[in-house]
Amino acid sequence: MSSNQPAAGAPNQAPSQAPNQGQPGGPAPQQAKPSSGRRKLWLAIVALIIIIAAVAYGFYYFLVAQFHEETDDAYVNGNVVQITPQVTGTVVAVNADDTQTVKVGDPLIRLDGADAKVALEQAEAGLAQAVRQVRTLYANTGAYQATVAERESDLAKAKSDLTRRLAIARTGAVSAEEISHARDAVSGAQAALNAAKQQFASNRALTDNLTVSDHPNVKLAAAKVRDAYLSYARNTLPAPVSGFVAKRSVQVGQRVSPGTPLMAIVPLTDVWVDANFKEVQLRKVRIGQPVELTADVYGSDVVYHGRVQGFSAGTGSAFSLLPAQNATGNWIKVVQRLPVRIALDANELKNHPLRIGLSMNVDVTTHDQNGGLLASTKNTVYQTDVFAEYGAQADAEIAKIIADNVAVQGSAKSK
Repeated sequence: MSSNQPAAGAPNQAPSQAPNQGQPGGPAPQQAKPSSGRRKLWLAIVALIIIIAAVAYGFYYFLVAQFHEETDDAYVNGNVVQITPQVTGTVVAVNADDTQTVKVGDPLIRLDGADAKVALEQAEAGLAQAVRQVRTLYANTGAYQATVAERESDLAKAKSDLTRRLAIARTGAVSAEEISHARDAVSGAQAALNAAKQQFASNRALTDNLTVSDHPNVKLAAAKVRDAYLSYARNTLPAPVSGFVAKRSVQVGQRVSPGTPLMAIVPLTDVWVDANFKEVQLRKVRIGQPVELTADVYGSDVVYHGRVQGFSAGTGSAFSLLPAQNATGNWIKVVQRLPVRIALDANELKNHPLRIGLSMNVDVTTHDQNGGLLASTKNTVYQTDVFAEYGAQADAEIAKIIADNVAVQGSAKSK
């Protein structure tokens, strides 16, 4: 066998030599990675976008954002009118419950007024008696005046009798004893006249320059009637304002005393927002600046419009139950928040009512700097007239009692 032949089991031909890539006619070379020029282009585009965004934000800040202060630490607040009794009594009726609406003057709670009714009737009887007694004083004035005239007549007669007896005493027709009796009669008539004048003067001192209704005795009795009437009327607790009932704790049969909280009324037509801004946010906030607000309960579709009404006199931590003791060695500065009161538009509240405690998002436009920081604002007045009716009703009842008893005396006199 020739040595030039391949060994058994070996391939017939040796593998061909790898072609020379550098030779002409060979396969094409592989494609290179993206050039650094394209990468620089993309980086330049990104940088340009960032610069444009920064410039746009700069314009936005200087034209818009710097004139706005926002916070979501804001909540709806309002008046919570407590219903408390003014007299002691037992609850016999409760006419309102939580979530219900009431109008001003509606009777909410009624107490047992049996004892107060008895006291009122006693006071009314005392007033009627006082009026009749005072009317008697006026009637006695005329009687005492007539008595004085009668005593003056008796004195004049006694003096005339004495004068006649003295004139004929020289003739001996009249004894000395009879003249002495005539002198005694004059003295007695004079004393009776003086007594009648004193009674007349004493009675006039009780009635001069006074009418029946102005007499002290009548006024004293009228004051007792007024006090008893108020105590009786206060057994019914009216609603001092219109609103929604909340926090009802009173139950029928409960014994209550003055000052006991029984329920509360919340007038939702007059609520406001307390926005707690950080102290660094208040540099440009002024009273009277416009505010836009949104409530979490309605979302961003409902926008409320209001005005900055005033600033709290201190931060929340200053008025807390346990104020921070900053004069200590372990002091850490904490950014404080100051409550800012924001008044809302009444018509917007009517269309989309809010409840106390709801979360709000507040945006104050600070462009107008004409308002003050602690300027004097118009004082808000809260008042009710439902309790004034009790006094008017008591006065009407007193006038009726006086008129009735004066008329009785007048008719009796005419008869």
